[in-house]
Amino acid sequence: MIFGIGTDICDVRRIRASLEKNGERFAAKVLSEAELATWKARSARWPERGVRYVATRFSAKEAFSKAVGLGMRMPMTWRHCEVGKLGSGQPVIVLHGALREWFEAQNLKAHLSLTDESDYAASFVVVERIGS
Repeated sequence: MIFGIGTDICDVRRIRASLEKNGERFAAKVLSEAELATWKARSARWPERGVRYVATRFSAKEAFSKAVGLGMRMPMTWRHCEVGKLGSGQPVIVLHGALREWFEAQNLKAHLSLTDESDYAASFVVVERIGS
């Protein structure tokens, strides 16, 4: 059964401006530890790829927060929601801390799709209740 649906579109130019103004501080606010390490590696090789990485993660986390109906309030936090990927490359939501505990207690499962194109990154999340 569908619990919630969330979507978000993010202006990559806005993320670029935030990174230029606040640098790593902005990235560290939005990204988990693992995502931050990936962002640093991508940015070192190709700065624009690093910007797009942050934009897609920002968009995915916004869409997820809408799908679960929490917005950006506890237990939902930027850093407790991570975008990982399977061996196939499929993006997945990985949760940590109180957010993970809340999500599991609700018996939920998330499905994520994300994309980016020149000036925009977009995400779509469907959250379903499993086992009932």
